[in-house]
Amino acid sequence: MSRRQRPTKVAVALPQMESPAEHWLRNIRLSGFAFTVLSLIVLAVIVLAPSLHILIEQQQQIAELRAAVDEKEQSVKDLEDDVARWDDPAYIVSQARDRLVYVYPGDLTYLVIDDGATVTTDDGQPISDEIQTTRVDWMQSMLSSLFTAGLTDATAAELESPKQGDK
Repeated sequence: MSRRQRPTKVAVALPQMESPAEHWLRNIRLSGFAFTVLSLIVLAVIVLAPSLHILIEQQQQIAELRAAVDEKEQSVKDLEDDVARWDDPAYIVSQARDRLVYVYPGDLTYLVIDDGATVTTDDGQPISDEIQTTRVDWMQSMLSSLFTAGLTDATAAELESPKQGDK
C-alpha cells in the first residue's frame, strides 16, 4: 500500500490591504466581563450626570452667596466705622462747619458764591443766567382750552393732557 504524501505548506504573503489602525481595531476582542464593566461605567455616567450638574450649580450659588455675605460684612464694617467717628467731638464740629456752615462766635467766614463751575441741568445742558421771556401767548392758550372744553363732544379721558413722563 502506498502512502499518500501530504502536501507541503508554503507560506504565502498576502498583500497588505488594511491600515495598521484597522488591523488593531479588528484584533480587539471584548469578553463578557469587559462588556459588563463598560456597560456599568456608561450607566454610572448617565445616572450621576444630573446629580453632578446640580452639585456644580449649588457650588456656584454658594460661592455667589459667600461673596454677597463678604460684601455685606464690609458694608456693615464701614457703617460701624462711620458711627464710631461720630463719637469724636472734633468730627462733629467739622461736620457742623462743613455741612451746616456753623461757625464759632467771633469767627470771620467767607462764602464763595461763584467758584467758576458751570451749573448744568439733569441732561447736561448749561443753565442760562439771562432772563428770558416766554414765547407762548398764555391768554390765547387759556381761551382755546376753555372753548375746546365747552364745545367738544369728547370724553374727559380723551381731553386729559399727556403725563409728564410720556413725552
